[in-house]
Parts: sequence; structure tokens; C-alpha cells
Amino acid sequence: MIIQLKRLAVFLGAALLLVAGSALADDKLKVGFVYFSPIGDTGWTAEHDKGRKIMETNLAGKVEAKVVENVAYGPDALRVIRQLAADGNNLVFTTSFGFMDQTLEVAKLFPKAKFMHLDGYKSDANMATYSLRYYEPSYLAGMVAASMSKTDTLGYVSSFPLPAVLQIINGFTLGAQSVKPGIKVKVIEVNSWYDPGREREATEALYAQGIDVVAHVTDSTAPTLAAEKAGKYIVGFHSDRAKFGPKSQLTAIIPVWGGFYTKVAKSVLDGSWTNAPVWAPMAEGVLDLAAIGSMVPADVASLVMTRAGEIKNGTFHPFQGPIKDQKGVLRVKAGESIPDKDLYGMNWYVEGVEATLPE
Repeated sequence: MIIQLKRLAVFLGAALLLVAGSALADDKLKVGFVYFSPIGDTGWTAEHDKGRKIMETNLAGKVEAKVVENVAYGPDALRVIRQLAADGNNLVFTTSFGFMDQTLEVAKLFPKAKFMHLDGYKSDANMATYSLRYYEPSYLAGMVAASMSKTDTLGYVSSFPLPAVLQIINGFTLGAQSVKPGIKVKVIEVNSWYDPGREREATEALYAQGIDVVAHVTDSTAPTLAAEKAGKYIVGFHSDRAKFGPKSQLTAIIPVWGGFYTKVAKSVLDGSWTNAPVWAPMAEGVLDLAAIGSMVPADVASLVMTRAGEIKNGTFHPFQGPIKDQKGVLRVKAGESIPDKDLYGMNWYVEGVEATLPE
């Protein structure tokens, strides 16, 4: 009888340990990530996944992440986001503008979960938007590009004429003009975020026009490879691709997601999460320039780093006046800067940009 009681005690103790262990596992915040493309080694999705891994390291034992990559927009996205929420992911990051409506639909179905949608403009009580102020490092990249150009024109391979993209190109142009006031920026749109063939063709077309420095707001390595082949310069985007263009990459505009994803997950864990929109600046460590190439003179690099410090401490704004648009209309008066509400809806190019916007 005593032996049986001891065995029962051992069994109950083991059962309690299993229950406790299960409870601890349940205490972990399950975090879902939805990517529109394969993760790969570089580019938009690769940078988000680096951030996800940093979040898991920073919050080891407190979070458990689930990733779904290569998700098509539309019904497929709706299915994936709904399944992540149904599986108990109480925080879901949808990392592309094209997931906006599907994220909102699922958020309404799972009011206890938190949803973060990138670059969108729709929100709900349990859904917030987040984005980065890419125009800040773009201004700095423009300074680097102008300082290395021997022509009066730079090139830009653009994706779509969205406000966020116009901010990037305009910021780049203003940065370049701060070094060379008369410099121009010629834009070619490829109408895609990721199309290596069209990106390469656009880059080559710009170089063929005598342009010696090209920047891009697209996601493949094609512009960098084209620059290296042509013996010209490139300013990268989304990832540091110096290994693909050791002689051509001057610098690159890169997001740094690890700290941000950690911060959001912690806010859900401690109950401080809100649905306030996030538009994070360089000062919060979410954006940076890749290492400035050795071909750039040290005094130029120093000047750029000084201006970066001014942007971070708030003593300089990339869009501070006077600023005119392509038609010569004064958009920002001297001593003023563009307020966020106008930046959000930017639908014009600054003076010096050679491109036509759709009506």
C-alpha cells in the first residue's frame, strides 16, 4: 500500500510538472510574421527575418515566432493571416503594403490578438501601422552620390510613384543638391518591387545616358551587379550588397528591424501596446547607411556622418525650406519644414527630378 501511494505521488508530481511546463509554454508570446517573398540572403524579406531572429534572441524564453514566406496578395494572404491568428499567434506582423486589407479583415475576427501592418494607412483597435522614415538616410545617400559624380545628373530606378517612394527620391535629390546645387536626378520606373530583369535594364539605360551614379528603391541585386559590370557607382537599398559590388557600391540605405520588433513584442507582453501609428526615424536605431565605400573621400564621409547626427538629434530636417517642386512652385518656405501630414500624402517631385507622375 505504501509503495502504491509512493508511486501515485511520483505520478502526480510528474503530472503537475507537465502541467506547469505546459503553462509556462503557454505564457510565451506567439508571434507570426508574413512575408511576400522568399527569405533569401539579402533584400526586404531577408532584413525583416534578421529582425525576427534578433527579437527571438533578445526575448529568449518569452517569445515563439512563426514565419510564413512567399505569400501571395489576396485570398492566399487572408488564409495565412487567419491561420496564424487561429493558431494562437497573439502578435502578427504583415510586412508588405499588399497585405493591408487582409490584415484588417482578420483583425476584426480576432479582437484579442494584435496586428502590425507595414506601410499601410488602415487601422483598428487591435491593428496598428508601422513604417520608417527612409527619406532621412536617403538624404545622406544623395550627399554621397553627388560627391562621387562627375556629371550633372544622377539616376534612380524607382518601383511605384507612391508617397513613400517619392519621399525617398526627393530626399535623395535634396541631399545631392546640398553638395551640388544644380545636380539633377533622372528617374525610371519599373512598376515592381522585385523584377531583376527590369531593374537591370533600367540601371543599364541610365548608365547608357552618361550617368555615373544610380540609386534604386527596388529589391533585387540586379542594379548592383549592373553597376559592377559597367564600372559605375550604385547606392543600394534594403540590404548592404557590397559583396556583389565591391567596386561599385558607395553605400546602401538599410532598415534595422531587430530593436523595433523586440520593442513591439515587449509592449504586448507587458500590456503597454497601443494602436498608435509608428513612423520611426533614424534616431530610434531603425535605419542606417551601410558602410561608406573606401572610394569615397574621408572628408565626404565625415560630412555625411555629421549631417546624420544632426538629423538624429533633430537640428536638421531633410525637407526644410525653401523647397520648390518640378514646376518651380514654392512648396516649403524658408525656415519651415514639411509637416508629417503632408509628407504622408506627398504626390510631387522636388525641383531637379526628371520624371513624370501619373495624373
